[in-house]
Amino acid sequence: MHSHLHTKDNVGCEEIMTALDECHARGFLYKAMGGCNDIKREVNKCLSGERSKKSRRNRETSLERRARIEAVWEQMDRGDYSALERFTNRK
Repeated sequence: MHSHLHTKDNVGCEEIMTALDECHARGFLYKAMGGCNDIKREVNKCLSGERSKKSRRNRETSLERRARIEAVWEQMDRGDYSALERFTNRK
């Protein structure tokens, strides 16, 4: 079972997760006999997709941040430290 399914990061999977909760509410035997397995697979697929999207966004953000840092380093190599001050005073 996934911990804390209903979070802001998983809003795209809310409908499927609610269906899984409803399936689990049918009772232990229904769940134990595999009655919820198909829905569970759909939840796993959806959560995997959401995780991939988040990883892609994080990777893009880190590449942009790295490019800004390398530009500052380039200016520092030329002896211009004003870019460093602008970079460190960002909010």
